[in-house]
Amino acid sequence: MKQLIQHDDATAMLKSRFIALLSFAFQRCYHQSMSSSSWKYDVNITRIESRIDTERPSNFDFFVDFHGQVGDANVDALLGKLGGMTDRLLVLDEKEVHWFPRHISELDLIANRTLDAGVDLEADHPGFHDVEYRKRRALLADVALRYRMHHDAIPATEYTREEVETWGLVWDTMTDLWEKYACKEYKKSMRLMEKHCNYSRDAIPQLSSVASFLKQQSNLRLRPVAGLISSRDFLNGLAFRTFFCTQYIRHPSRPLYTPEPDICHELLGHVPMFVDRDFCDFSQEIGLASLGASDDDITRLARCYWYSVEFGLCREDGKNKAYGAGLLSSFGELEYACRERVEGEEDDKRPEIRPWDPEVAANLAFPITTYQPVYFLADSLQDGKLKMRKYCEGLSRPFHALFNSQTETVYIDRPVRRAKGVPGSD
Repeated sequence: MKQLIQHDDATAMLKSRFIALLSFAFQRCYHQSMSSSSWKYDVNITRIESRIDTERPSNFDFFVDFHGQVGDANVDALLGKLGGMTDRLLVLDEKEVHWFPRHISELDLIANRTLDAGVDLEADHPGFHDVEYRKRRALLADVALRYRMHHDAIPATEYTREEVETWGLVWDTMTDLWEKYACKEYKKSMRLMEKHCNYSRDAIPQLSSVASFLKQQSNLRLRPVAGLISSRDFLNGLAFRTFFCTQYIRHPSRPLYTPEPDICHELLGHVPMFVDRDFCDFSQEIGLASLGASDDDITRLARCYWYSVEFGLCREDGKNKAYGAGLLSSFGELEYACRERVEGEEDDKRPEIRPWDPEVAANLAFPITTYQPVYFLADSLQDGKLKMRKYCEGLSRPFHALFNSQTETVYIDRPVRRAKGVPGSD
């Protein structure tokens, strides 16, 4: 992991930016001079952007990003050469942003930032007074806490008879509802999971086999975690096409209820949708927008995620179908959100269905412990992805990020300093 992070830093650190002001007449020759001079002085220019000066439309501002720092001989020589051709040349400071991972191996630095390692339960949790259940949770949490990306295969979990029975009860309860209310992408994926990943009512699939199948189908990774993590950390994982996944199961006394994500929610709600490459792209759009984002934008993006990936609806053959994991793993809410209106039914007994609009969803708070009063309906998954992409492009972001799936590294187009919320600094 150390070598990978060092390699990533080599492409990320020591990046600087300058801004140059010049008249329209010199724009073309200045651009050409920059290109030839950067080669001559052995300075790697990574980005050039020109903008019209709003105060003097006959002038242009050039924003130039390059590898190096003031004080480096080659950089100083280049700036001296270009400075003589401009009315003004300013070297800008790095922008300070919230820490974010640059390589997939750095997800290990945030994956374990869970509430009390996912073991201490709230007093109203069904398993709060069950000593054996809490021991089991602690054991599974320890497995997740020890796991490392790129070094470890996801270890096999030997689920107990009671855990398998809980899984089977959830499966039996949901089967008919999936056929009736799930979107076509979900149903297609479930058939594949049954064939390739041992999906059935009689056994809880092993996370390792599910992860291998997802990697082949949509290039998505599963990463075990011990419990809930922050919205920022969770969304940062999606930027790397990585889904943080719990392995414990809900308490057997309430098999059709869970106050938190569990293996039923993950494998029956989320995973089948992640077989679909377009849906993974949709989720990754939200993740990439979260990198280095402000706290306010993280809240907005988390709401978009909630109203889509967790509780989203799409239109299919004239009917509302579910693609959100929170619906696809909840028998009561799935029917509540998708069933057709009964003649004479009062409006206050029906949820409000709105057209999918990330701008609206981003500013709408949501309840966690009750059914959603509002659901958002996309024309299709493709429509949902395009609208989400447009929304993310409109955010005031410190940089734009691209994920290189070959190196599993995020490339950014601005010089920044990852200073806030550095893992281990608390």
